[in-house]
Amino acid sequence: MKTVILLLCILITSQIFAQKPVRLAIAGLSHGHVGWAFNRNDKKDTQLVGIYETNQELVDRFAEKYKLDKGLFFNDLNKMLDQAKPDAVSAFGPINEHITVVRACAPRKIHVMVEKPLATTLADAREIEKLAKQNSIQVLTNFETSWYASNQYVNELLQDGKLGEIRKVMVNDGHQGPKEIGVGKEFLDFLTDPVKNGAGALNDFGCYGANLMTWLLKGEKPLTVTAVTHQNKPDIYKKVDDEATIILQYPKAQCVIQASWNWTFARKDMEVFGTKGYAVAVNPATIRQRLQEKSPEETIKIDPRPAPFTDPFSVLADVVTGKLKLDENDLYGLPINVTVVEILEAAKRSAQTGKTVSLK
Repeated sequence: MKTVILLLCILITSQIFAQKPVRLAIAGLSHGHVGWAFNRNDKKDTQLVGIYETNQELVDRFAEKYKLDKGLFFNDLNKMLDQAKPDAVSAFGPINEHITVVRACAPRKIHVMVEKPLATTLADAREIEKLAKQNSIQVLTNFETSWYASNQYVNELLQDGKLGEIRKVMVNDGHQGPKEIGVGKEFLDFLTDPVKNGAGALNDFGCYGANLMTWLLKGEKPLTVTAVTHQNKPDIYKKVDDEATIILQYPKAQCVIQASWNWTFARKDMEVFGTKGYAVAVNPATIRQRLQEKSPEETIKIDPRPAPFTDPFSVLADVVTGKLKLDENDLYGLPINVTVVEILEAAKRSAQTGKTVSLK
């Protein structure tokens, strides 16, 4: 009898917590990372119900490549939302179109995930934040570095007091250049458009450092932002910067963000120096650290982050279903990512004027 009752309890519990697939729609196909959405057949947490794209060449290419039903495609965003009725939309178009997606989704109570950064202007970022609050939806910003176990490990060292107080942070991100690494034509077109992408390397890779530093400091904004940009390859990148260095000055700390389309090889690493020790997130699972002056530097390897943090769509699904609650200081969340856009906008202004910009 006890065994029967136990089995019934397990069955009831499993039914209560059974998660229906989140109805997911895609808005835009020009972003080079959109392929991930069609390469996760092993995951059952989302169901693709619609794709919005106005470029018929892209529609045909994706339909053929991934054997997609043409009935999934729409050339009108509002029509897709009303007919497909998604629970969430993931935006994979130009960055300046994120605001358009949120304006359409928010009144319909549809959650949104965008690729980094959140927006191209602070005005758009603040409107997105306002729409999300008014309509009680989540708007997530997907950063690759939010998946890195190494960054989480460094932050834990900081919060546990093992690094002391932050004094200096260096965040280095980028690659050889979007054209050099062979991104698709549509992706290259918007990355090198100062309106659609908001800038070049400054926005494309400067956002990582702004995101991580704001997170490490629990939402604190810098006092000042100073930036220098340059076109090392004006023959390739005629309209946008391919090199950017951003300095964020805080009351007792400084962060140097090096965003570049001129690195020898791709990199996404972070160095955090405190009053007691330092730690370097070399790659997603490798850390170099020295926690005492008389101790030698050591290199450690750690396991990847556990599910759902190995897949942004799984994160989105868990947030939509309430399985995962984001706190105010989450790397994906709006508070940090509105500040990221504020920092990037100040950096562009600093680079244009040659002056330090105050965020007071």
